[in-house]
Amino acid sequence: MSLVALVLGYFLYGRFVERVFGPDDRVTPAVAKADGVDFMVLPSWKIFMIQFLNIAGTGPIFGAIMGAKFGPAAYLWIVLGCIFAGATHDYLSGMLSIRHGGANQPEIIGQYLGNGTKKVMLVFSVFLLMMVGAVFVFSPAKILGDMWEPAVVTENLGQYTFWIVVIFVYYLIATMMPIDKIIGKVYPLFAFSLLFMAGALLVMLFVKWPSIPELWEGLSTEALTPKAIFPCLFITIACGAISGFHATQSPLMARCMKSEHQGRPIFYGAMITEGIVALIWATVAMYFFYDSPTPGYEAMGLGIEATGDAPSIVNIICNDWLGVAGGILALLGVVAAPITSGDTALRSARLIIADFIKLEQRTIRKRLYVCIPMFAAVIALLVWQMSDKEGFGKIWNWFGWSNQTLSVFMLWAITVYFFQKRKPYVITLIPALFMTVVCTTFLFSEQLFQLDSLTTAIIAGATLLVAVVWFVIWCKMYNKKN
Repeated sequence: MSLVALVLGYFLYGRFVERVFGPDDRVTPAVAKADGVDFMVLPSWKIFMIQFLNIAGTGPIFGAIMGAKFGPAAYLWIVLGCIFAGATHDYLSGMLSIRHGGANQPEIIGQYLGNGTKKVMLVFSVFLLMMVGAVFVFSPAKILGDMWEPAVVTENLGQYTFWIVVIFVYYLIATMMPIDKIIGKVYPLFAFSLLFMAGALLVMLFVKWPSIPELWEGLSTEALTPKAIFPCLFITIACGAISGFHATQSPLMARCMKSEHQGRPIFYGAMITEGIVALIWATVAMYFFYDSPTPGYEAMGLGIEATGDAPSIVNIICNDWLGVAGGILALLGVVAAPITSGDTALRSARLIIADFIKLEQRTIRKRLYVCIPMFAAVIALLVWQMSDKEGFGKIWNWFGWSNQTLSVFMLWAITVYFFQKRKPYVITLIPALFMTVVCTTFLFSEQLFQLDSLTTAIIAGATLLVAVVWFVIWCKMYNKKN
């Protein structure tokens, strides 16, 4: 039922959102600004595969597995979030980038929410992208290092150093090279691997047909996490429902599209595809956590501690269900996917910084002006993360909150755009208000002050009221001036 809902969401609600925006036959930035580095026309199938991998990585896998600990509510958030929030956010942010000459997220937000907001979001988004680069270096380096690394390097420079250096070298090359040289050639293969793995697991679900909690059981299923379902579920499952990180990636592909009419299959379609992957992994995790009468981890002879680590669950399930081929696919999923998310994140950061300081990026020397200090900052962040045993968890929590907060600002910018164009802005206003409450609640209850639920609810309610009043006042003022 959930799978069908996502597919119908693409054909029905996706078409409605497309009609609201109104793509036309104007010349796109890929043609008008072609530079052979970042602006160039690529085949639509390749753009789709790159966009899917850019926005996915391990997000719809790890997030869905951890989100499944909240029970069947995870299904509901993946389906409704993906159709009405995430895919809508991705499509409209990508299309606005095309309409504004391939503009990056901070520029679009600044255009509609003001120059002060633009400056804040520039710092905010660049820091988020550098966090992605740091977070997605250590986990694949650790996995590869546990498999093999040169003894001489380990003894003299420390464990995992070899693979960290290798990944950073790849980051630098991929970030600076023209988009068709590495990303355009390698990403479609990795994207296919993720889709193939998800498809194989879907077939195995139909073969095994596990007895797992259904959507209508709602909150009656006992959660395997002490965290509050609101707001934590909506932060935990981000890439499978809505993610602000996606709006930093969409401009990369907006600069490669020949026609605006490609927008729905590429932007909306890639997010729906990611939602399907998240749904499959959430269902697989439900089997692992809740299968009746024997949970999956018990059937495999494992203890409850096996439910704590998402990467380990990926390896266990893939090897048990798919054999040797599954182990290889799992390795691609937990190693290649985060690396590819990291390099496109840093590529986006390079472009955002370069656009802000008005530094052209045709020449390698000018690209190095941005890349060298940026990579130095990412390395410093990684060193801190590795020196503090709680470092990864701290960065990941801030990444989750920052990621969803970016989506809030993007949704508000799109809402203002629609209002100015006299179009039905409610399609982004409702998700903007909802995610405003989610991010505020998470910040005060879980992330920063750890306030009690009543105090947090009052603060979140007040934030919601201020947002509504601000928007109403702004609308009246705009109508008077225009």
